[in-house]
Amino acid sequence: MTSQIVPQHAAKTSFSNFHGVHLPNKPPNSLWNLSCKDGLISEISEYEADAKSQPDGRFVAPSLCHPHIHLDKCFLLSHEKYADLEIEKGDFAEALSLTNEAKARFEHDDLVERGAALIEESIGFGVTSMRAYVEVDATVGMVCLHAGLVLKEQFRERCYVQICVFAQDPIFTYDDGGVSMRSLLEKALQKPGVEAFGCTPYVEEGVSAFEGSFGRNLEHNIKWTIAMAMIHNLHLDFHIDYNLDPIQKVSIYTALDNLKAASWPTTTQKELRTVVFGHCTRLTLFTADEWRSLRERVGVLPVSFVGLPTSDLFMMGRKSGEGEERVRGTLRIPQMIQTFGFNAAIGINNVGNAFTPYGSCDPVSLAGFCVGVYQAGTKADAEVLYQCVSGRAKMAIGVLPWDESSSKLELKVGNRADFVAFGRKSGGGVDSIRARKSIQNVVNDAGHERETIYVGTITSP
Repeated sequence: MTSQIVPQHAAKTSFSNFHGVHLPNKPPNSLWNLSCKDGLISEISEYEADAKSQPDGRFVAPSLCHPHIHLDKCFLLSHEKYADLEIEKGDFAEALSLTNEAKARFEHDDLVERGAALIEESIGFGVTSMRAYVEVDATVGMVCLHAGLVLKEQFRERCYVQICVFAQDPIFTYDDGGVSMRSLLEKALQKPGVEAFGCTPYVEEGVSAFEGSFGRNLEHNIKWTIAMAMIHNLHLDFHIDYNLDPIQKVSIYTALDNLKAASWPTTTQKELRTVVFGHCTRLTLFTADEWRSLRERVGVLPVSFVGLPTSDLFMMGRKSGEGEERVRGTLRIPQMIQTFGFNAAIGINNVGNAFTPYGSCDPVSLAGFCVGVYQAGTKADAEVLYQCVSGRAKMAIGVLPWDESSSKLELKVGNRADFVAFGRKSGGGVDSIRARKSIQNVVNDAGHERETIYVGTITSP
């Protein structure tokens, strides 16, 4: 049945100018005018006080991005259709079981309803682009993909929704050797509107994400996924190395070797499709020498890492005995960027399901959470964390060019007019102690008052 659900607040408001706002990389007490035309920044100039008008007073920064979010599995814990699927243990096995039971009930209308709520809320927080995973397997068939493509079109003028066909299930270790799964995935990858392909190699051979095993089917999974992405000219996304087992081999090495063997396009070539490695908690056990070695192996491949701290920290550290060590880990994203020179980002991952029952769709709230997770309290740290939910995240999923300048926070004439304005317009006075005047102010406490501009148009409610 075709859904009749349409996004709320679909009407758009044209936007042209900000007068008297704070901007990134400018002195905190300075005010600026920012003008837009035809969806681009046309002029930036210093604000001059005018008795006829008050300065806007808000802080305007580049818009936000979800580099890793599951569109089809959101809000399962709050939807009445799935009210009986309560968390009792909170571990990975239960989360997988509850989610699989929910997937068996998925229908087009409820997928569109929940997905629209996620996108709508995200826009309200300042998001203008996202990589949205939709699962394809024997349980759900194409229903998640079809709903995702409907939502992509419905929100086309308010947010860029990049649909990623996602294989949460094994690709090779089904009863028929994975023949039916691979056939289904190939059909899905040919659908117009699909732009990325993702998989979870660690689920091959039925091994739990945290138990550790490295079989031949894991390498088959990686190699086949790379081949399909290249055939269909898609971005590539691996949920990979999701464990804290020092004995287990690092799957990323296998992925990098196969990317090079397949001649995956590098950053020196025009036709670029990016590669994202998500979770990767096993890498938190790396020494400095191992990090440097990994950076050398990545070379000029367009590889990014996405840390998912809310999910990683909730899922791990569950032992049965009292007094046992409860180790948890998530990628040390600021260190990967600042010390080892990787492109990296942070993502929401799941919202309101058994994998991550807490949190919201707000990327800046996640960045603020990471101040504590990474003990990253300096001005420079805050700027890196904001990059991780903005420019670096967009670069990871191919929204911005693969260039160091894409990660910067500076707004320039000629850039696309994608912004988020933090704070209350002319509220409390420009000199209010609660006014947001810098990236650090926003990361530490962004507040709830925001306005989102996408390609020069106000899109937030």
